Amino acid sequence: MSIIWTILIGFVVGLVARFVMPGRNAPKGFILTSLLGIGGSMFATYFGQYLGLYHAGEVAGFIGAVIGSMLLILVWRSIKG
Repeated sequence: MSIIWTILIGFVVGLVARFVMPGRNAPKGFILTSLLGIGGSMFATYFGQYLGLYHAGEVAGFIGAVIGSMLLILVWRSIKG
């Protein structure tokens, strides 16, 4: 059941990140939005917990996941050109 929650939360995080950073080269589609959201949330969650910024289940984790997804969108835009 946790993988389903991870996908749903990743999709929500991806939507929030796309909303905050709209643009012509923004990734489109359910799968790409979900993958960027999941990737950003996993990166930010593990990196933030590694640094001791927050613990699992805190609101800061969601904010960190959005920031991680925004960073992935920036990488996507630089690659996509």
